[in-house]
Amino acid sequence: MLYHILVFLSDICCLLPASVARFIGKILGELTWIVVPKKRKQMAIHNIERCLKVSTDKAEQIAKKSWTRFGPMIMEVLRFKVICKNIDKYVTIKGEENIKKAMSYGNGGVIATAHSGNWEIIGAALTHKGMKIAGVAQHQRNEGVNNFINYCRVFTGMHITDKLDIKEMMKMLGQKYFIGLIMDQDGGSTGIIMPFLGYEASCVQGPAVMSRFKSAPILPAFITEDKKRPGHHILTVLEPVFTAKTKDKQKDIYDMMASLTSLVEQHIRDYPEEWFWLHDRWKYVERKKKEANNLQ
Repeated sequence: MLYHILVFLSDICCLLPASVARFIGKILGELTWIVVPKKRKQMAIHNIERCLKVSTDKAEQIAKKSWTRFGPMIMEVLRFKVICKNIDKYVTIKGEENIKKAMSYGNGGVIATAHSGNWEIIGAALTHKGMKIAGVAQHQRNEGVNNFINYCRVFTGMHITDKLDIKEMMKMLGQKYFIGLIMDQDGGSTGIIMPFLGYEASCVQGPAVMSRFKSAPILPAFITEDKKRPGHHILTVLEPVFTAKTKDKQKDIYDMMASLTSLVEQHIRDYPEEWFWLHDRWKYVERKKKEANNLQ
């Protein structure tokens, strides 16, 4: 039932002018900020203060904008049917030569990005440039919401695969697909512990593991809102990189993820309001430290 309601809502939003949809999104962002739990707001503000070394007032501004920007982003996702048909009107790509270079190797690869800007639109922009993109979907708790998100992603031209299906991802690399992976989420118990914005966190290994196994390039890509053109985005695609393949597998993976993490860190410092600060990136390590202290 919820799925059909969301599809109907999407159809309505697609009829709206882009400026009206954005205005509604901004109101939505402001209204939902009011109901964000105080504890989560405080967590975000605390992390911004310590990681960016800014005042509490500045941290509060960044935390709020980090959340309220999701209003316009949600409206863009609802309007994917329109946006993806006219992607050049909404996204400017910097570094197209790096896209061509990555494709020239003929091995497929990994698109490594972060929870910054409207990351959902990256696949549409790259597909438009001739890349075969596979999006790795994290299953949502609500089945209706999960089905709707995947319904929207279909309009980007991407193939959607399950997050846990590693075998399928490896197979798709062999078919010259580029697998889109978010590399700034908490890696949990299966991640690598390394510094992130000055504090230890668990980092995912996926991009480096797949790159090393298949000798495939990793293409770092980050999207930001164009401040001069509201509703328009700038997708910056960096030079493709390869994970080393020495006798020390763990070091190879660690070194690549450390290198990619430094790119994410710099992007966050450059565009702090566009990163998702309300995600507790350091949760796993901090929990483990508390558990260790309780045992002493």
